Amino acid sequence: MTNRKSQIIELTLKNIQEKGFTSFSYEHLAKELGVTKASIHYHFEKKGDLGVAVCERIQHGLEGAYTFIKESSMPAVEKPFAFILRRVQFLEQDGVCPISALQADYQELSPSMQEKIQELSQMEIDVFVALLKEAKQHGALKSTNEQDLESLAMLLISSTKGALQYKRVLGEDFFQKTLEQLKELLK
Repeated sequence: MTNRKSQIIELTLKNIQEKGFTSFSYEHLAKELGVTKASIHYHFEKKGDLGVAVCERIQHGLEGAYTFIKESSMPAVEKPFAFILRRVQFLEQDGVCPISALQADYQELSPSMQEKIQELSQMEIDVFVALLKEAKQHGALKSTNEQDLESLAMLLISSTKGALQYKRVLGEDFFQKTLEQLKELLK
């Protein structure tokens, strides 16, 4: 990937976290990068093409975080919460999860982007379920049935992402309190 192409993807990702996908244009990106719109069109003919590339970047980050946590030497019972923290560290200061931001814009997006977002959303759940299964096999989550792990993954994901939204309005303390409760839930 060329440096300019990578810069465009990273800036788009930042814009998605701050404003959503539909709230910026190639003109905005060009201005922030100090290039012409044609330079962006050279790499991504349509905004939907750029969106798909950003989804692939998010997928790569999700896979990397999962692999890092899965292969770490930390106890399996700590891995689901460590995964939450690792994903949160990826965000801008007051940014929201880019998957959540794209989900909010879902109805306005091209079919190819919608398909990518569906894949990302399911992948995020699947990764969490895998980490929760491993934690359960190592003695955690005693009150949770194996069949309920997907529901627990959904609860953890939606709680974390909701807390990120509230953090924008109510501050870091709200987010930290939510994380503390999620950690307790995972024991």
